[in-house]
Amino acid sequence: MTQESAARPPDPSDPLPDLTPDQLETLHQVGDQWSRVTRPPREWRDALPVDPNVGSYPARHQIHPPRYERFVTVSELGDEKRASEVSRVRALSSSSTSPLGSRVRRVLLGPALKSTALVRERMRKLVALPVLSSDALSSVAYGPEAMITILVIAGVAGLALSLPIALAVMLLMLAVGLSYRQTIRAYPNGGGSYIVTSDNLGRVPGLVAAGGLMVDYVLTVAVSIAAGVAAITSAVPSLSGSAVPLGLGAIALLLAGNLRGIRQAGLIFAAPTYLFVVCVGSMIVVGLVESARQGFPAPTPPQVNATTGVTLFLIMRAFSSGATAMTDIEAISNAVPAFKPVEWRNARTSLTWMVSMLLALFGGIMALVLLTGTLPKPHETVLSQLGQHTFGPGVMYTLLQASTAGILLLAANTAYNDFPRVLSLLARDHHAPRPFMRMGDRLAYSNGILLLTVSAALIFVAFGGQTNALIPLYAVGVFLAFTLSQSGMVVHWWRARTRHWRKSLAFNAAGAAMCAVVFVTAAIAKFTAGAWVALLAVVVFVVLALRIRVHYDRVGRALRLHPHTASLPGNTPPAPLCPPDRVPPGPERSERGTDRDGTEAEAEETPEEIHHLSVVAVETLDLANIRALAYAASLQQPVLAVHLSPTDEEAERMTRYWRHWGNHLPLEVVVCPYRTIIAPLVDYVGALHEQRPDLTITVILPELVPAHRRHRLLHDRMAFRLRHALRERPKIVVTSVPFHV
Repeated sequence: MTQESAARPPDPSDPLPDLTPDQLETLHQVGDQWSRVTRPPREWRDALPVDPNVGSYPARHQIHPPRYERFVTVSELGDEKRASEVSRVRALSSSSTSPLGSRVRRVLLGPALKSTALVRERMRKLVALPVLSSDALSSVAYGPEAMITILVIAGVAGLALSLPIALAVMLLMLAVGLSYRQTIRAYPNGGGSYIVTSDNLGRVPGLVAAGGLMVDYVLTVAVSIAAGVAAITSAVPSLSGSAVPLGLGAIALLLAGNLRGIRQAGLIFAAPTYLFVVCVGSMIVVGLVESARQGFPAPTPPQVNATTGVTLFLIMRAFSSGATAMTDIEAISNAVPAFKPVEWRNARTSLTWMVSMLLALFGGIMALVLLTGTLPKPHETVLSQLGQHTFGPGVMYTLLQASTAGILLLAANTAYNDFPRVLSLLARDHHAPRPFMRMGDRLAYSNGILLLTVSAALIFVAFGGQTNALIPLYAVGVFLAFTLSQSGMVVHWWRARTRHWRKSLAFNAAGAAMCAVVFVTAAIAKFTAGAWVALLAVVVFVVLALRIRVHYDRVGRALRLHPHTASLPGNTPPAPLCPPDRVPPGPERSERGTDRDGTEAEAEETPEEIHHLSVVAVETLDLANIRALAYAASLQQPVLAVHLSPTDEEAERMTRYWRHWGNHLPLEVVVCPYRTIIAPLVDYVGALHEQRPDLTITVILPELVPAHRRHRLLHDRMAFRLRHALRERPKIVVTSVPFHV
């Protein structure tokens, strides 16, 4: 995998990749074989009983959004006159997809967004910072406490190491933060752990890094929700028996917010993050000022009983526990394409802000802990004790607790932004099912969001929503990804040797070494407590991803064009049909063509009364699509190929490939700016049917039929969905040409 292809984010034109010179030559050879066994292209075009150009979707300046400029609705093909004439067809189309469910979905999630709205749906820095930093910033609420909890078992001697270990954790934060700034510079199109590791260390290490991230993202949602619910139930004990329903409700809220799209989720989740930063920052400033006024008095020595001695293993455990305060620090480098232009520059600025705030909050909390001698208590967090000591009971303390609970609940939003994005990159590289590569009509990776929600909800319920039960599984995967990513950057700088490469290499090498220490320590210390589950999940993920790649590679080889294996039609002329302007309007037609209510009647009773048109939906020119075209041409009926393109660039590319093949059959390319495929195809077929209501239109689709049932989940069920959408329309037949792999 080259750096350019690895760093490039998924694009709407990915389903139609550029053909290599060898593939173009093969396509030309297949076209030559067609030219020897079928009629000239002009005869096929002249035989069409309809005009294939039925109109286009409205241009950008013609769109009148209902509420905001970025919102558009899916309109019919053609002009306003046709839209009014086919209101009944639109109603039928809506009924095939459950009008009530569609209406509720639009109310909750908003109207569909046009492809060009992707640029306007990107985040500015003030929105991206809370969206992508909520998990890392919220971890200061439990990171310092986790470190002190380990040291307190060694008594006063262990607590005396709090300052140097805290400084080591802050040094790790700084080193990792600077190293990810180098990652953004080297991969300006987005380069998280998966991309960097795959590009520099190879496919399997890249999948290991991706597995660590995926496991960590799922656990991030479960742990953050569990911690937030614990904060709520601590403040309101009467809700302690409803922890699981409260957590599932919070996950459902996150699901709805993220399905609305990046920008909407950012606006929803920005305020709680900023409120938390302001409250904790105010507590640190007030506490330090008050301590300075008193001359920084020495705290009262704590009365603790040591249960173990100070050992190297204890120090490493405390260091790894404190390092949980920097989980998901790489989120910004993963989501560079989500920023407004200039993307990489805004991402680096946001990363600098995040690391600066993380250092300030973590260092400030540790300073207050050391100045006040605060120790963990069974039923009260360290942050709560510091708030009581600084503000006393009152409005500020209540606001601090509320903001802490809020950011812990919303910290899971970082995972919701990055999990679907990483999954889409895996799908682009054929390591995950292709549906995860597709954006929904709200410009969000809806399938990935749904998978994350279901996985996190199952884990949350399985562990009863208990934070203590989930923590041992946490952070192992992310530090595995950190270690591999930083190691990959070391290899990158060694190969590239660009300006200041030695300094960059040193930063990444230091970050890799420190992250490796945290990973090994956490894996060993927490192995029996549950870390083995996370490690096993990573192994299972890697094996599954490799097996998926094997399947897609086998399908790709099976679909590759070969001059002697491509299907060819017989030497069959198109059946003669009456052109649309010479359709005889007799009384028999008017009587048998409509029912009393004005709907079209299917009254053909003899074969000669049936007139055909075959419409072949073509995605790309591979063996399966060529076979579908050959099948349609062999029926001795007029054939029209239709290709839906999300962009003008893909439309031009498809037209160029079609001409290179030989332009044997008529092709109509429809530029559809919407994320759905079924609705525009149904609309197009309906427009053809309006021209010639007497025609029986057969929609022909190539359909991959895997040998094993389990592989069907890796492919779109387009034929089933289209058949379901068209079943309410008269005189339209949907058939599929199976291609067994």
